[in-house]
Amino acid sequence: MNTTHTKISRSLWLTTLLMSTLLFGCRNNDDTPPAPEPLPPVVTIPTVTSVTPVDMATQVLINTSVSANFSEAMDAATINLQSVQLTLGAQPVAGAVSLDASSKTAVFTPLTSLASSTAYTMTITSAAKSAAGQALAADVVWSFTSGKSTPTITLTNPLDAATEVAINHNLVATFSEPMDVLTIDTTSFTLSAPNAVPVIGSVSLDTDSNSAIFIPNSDFNPSTVYTASITTAAMSAEGMPLSNDYIWRFTTAVMTDVVAPTVIETDPLNTAIDFPLNRNIVAKFSEAIAPASINNTSFTVTDGVNLVAGKLSYAGTSITFNPTEDLAASTLYTAKLTTAITDLATPANPLASDYVWSFTTSAVAAKGPAAVDLRTAVNFVILTKTGTTNVPTSAITGNMGASPITAAAMDNVFCHEITGIIYGSNAAYTGSGDVSCFKGAAPDNTLVANAVLDMGTAYNDAAGRTLPDFTELHAGDISGRTLTPGLYKWSTGVLISTDVTLTGAANDVWIFQISGDITQAPASRVILEGGAQAKNIFWQVEGGTGVTIGTTAHFEGVVLAEKVIIVNTGASVIGRLLAHTAVTLDQNTVTQPAP
Repeated sequence: MNTTHTKISRSLWLTTLLMSTLLFGCRNNDDTPPAPEPLPPVVTIPTVTSVTPVDMATQVLINTSVSANFSEAMDAATINLQSVQLTLGAQPVAGAVSLDASSKTAVFTPLTSLASSTAYTMTITSAAKSAAGQALAADVVWSFTSGKSTPTITLTNPLDAATEVAINHNLVATFSEPMDVLTIDTTSFTLSAPNAVPVIGSVSLDTDSNSAIFIPNSDFNPSTVYTASITTAAMSAEGMPLSNDYIWRFTTAVMTDVVAPTVIETDPLNTAIDFPLNRNIVAKFSEAIAPASINNTSFTVTDGVNLVAGKLSYAGTSITFNPTEDLAASTLYTAKLTTAITDLATPANPLASDYVWSFTTSAVAAKGPAAVDLRTAVNFVILTKTGTTNVPTSAITGNMGASPITAAAMDNVFCHEITGIIYGSNAAYTGSGDVSCFKGAAPDNTLVANAVLDMGTAYNDAAGRTLPDFTELHAGDISGRTLTPGLYKWSTGVLISTDVTLTGAANDVWIFQISGDITQAPASRVILEGGAQAKNIFWQVEGGTGVTIGTTAHFEGVVLAEKVIIVNTGASVIGRLLAHTAVTLDQNTVTQPAP
């Protein structure tokens, strides 16, 4: 017998019995098996489940937004202009990005309408992440083509509800785009006296200004309400009609217009020096000008020998000459407006004499983008759509205006606080009883209404600039920084908690595109150095709150705000406050910039 093997087998048997006993003793009394090991978390990569417009869509509305739906909740901080991009060729389209968390939808909203009949590309990049931190596996790209745009009427002369219109006044309606000349006639553009009595006249289209002109065969009746109408028979050059008939009314005066128009302001001024090489040349008149009288013969610019090539445009009471190329450095130029320029009266009143002025350009080209053309809004230091509130006493240098709200919305700005004129959409301003600073007659109503339209045009110009020199600089906190001329863009707000310095020469330009708000801390300052001028600094602010200038702070530049501009107690501004809603003042000093 092998006793060694027997001892080992007995030992193994005893060991096995002991372990089994121990394990059995450790079991739960209810014989429940041990819990399983937890499974590793499931990682889900977000995807784009649908897009609007769909890929390869055509005839997309030009005022549309572009959106993408995700398969799961997304991190809002990663849904921005870097991850959601709309492009026209290689150029980014200016816009704003938002995330609707409830529907898991990212939305890109262009700042201006898309170009008609144009191909666009939308991209959602892999920088977009889910709430769990997972990125898209790859960029999502799709394309679509915009449809033809629907023309609109952007301005009429006389304005709707205008009063005291001269009895020999012609009518002008300006369209948003080129129109089909064959559809602008006495059928699509009509005028009627009371009881629908038609007014006989002729209709023409000025293609340079996209304006239809109705010339009555005889003077209007005095103190009479007339109704003008442009029907959907009027079509764009692309064949698109107005969406609805456009109707407006006006009341005539008892007098004939026999007053010649005058030139009230030019940019540059006569004998100006250091005029920027990339700046347009503007002439402003005392009244509306007949578009057909504006051409490259009636408005010329020469360098002393040669005519300067350029394009003319007309809006409100201003004519703008845009040189085809930058002006030459250190050169004396002469601009001339001839007596061929007339007003809208019949018979037309021409300029009394040719108007000539000269200026000299800068020795060097200005840095930064081309300046924003404020058009007639440049005549105002404060301009709003819904009025101005004020805690006296403020000191305002420059003109104020509000339209379309009643002039009573400026009642708590008193005449002794302003060195300038308060223009209203009607005659309702009462102030403190002193109305010596106020103008609210029909021509003044038109003037401020046109300026508000020009404010909107300037806002869109600033917002639509592309190829920024600086993007998301310092995450929007420019406190304590020094900024050189250029185009700046932020998808956030901008914070000024300590002094910020803008340094550049007299003709250099800054444009700040801000998707959020501007918040300036109390006692902080915007400082200009090196000759920089407030008139060449443009703050385009899209945020839902607007602009807040802190107590005793100092701000410089032209503010173009989508919402309210709040200037807190004791703060000062050198610039212009142009708001699509309201301006709020509290014992402030607001001064228009040097011309």
